[in-house]
Amino acid sequence: MDATTPHSKTHWTLSCDGGSRGNPGPAAYGFVLCDPQGREVEAKGEYIGTATNNVAEYKALIAGLHAAVQLGASPLAVVMDSELVIRQMTGQYKVKNEGLKPLHQEARMVSGKLVKVSWSSVRRDDNSRADGLVNLALDEVQKRPESNR
Repeated sequence: MDATTPHSKTHWTLSCDGGSRGNPGPAAYGFVLCDPQGREVEAKGEYIGTATNNVAEYKALIAGLHAAVQLGASPLAVVMDSELVIRQMTGQYKVKNEGLKPLHQEARMVSGKLVKVSWSSVRRDDNSRADGLVNLALDEVQKRPESNR
């Protein structure tokens, strides 16, 4: 866990990020799950093919929530630098994009398996570990020969 990842002594923390190089373009997600003492328990970055930034953000959230459910990580504080996704998850914004609706539904369904989830939007600088996993996954794919992507 880096020093910028918020944590408390009572909540698990899930930091998520997604990104694409081009919008849409090659895309990946990253998430970091930390226990209440701030220790990194699980971290993952994964290439997801061609997608938009918003799709990648939701894929990060869903993957991180699945990891949290498997570990019983509740109460959980979700932090993302995607204000759109956070506000859609809290109900402040409606999900208008048809491509995001099934992802939003899946994220709601998975988060509903946890006793308590809180949602916070953070600055990109405060989400550096998850962002780094996104970029690492994208860099790895770009190094591969075209036929292996």
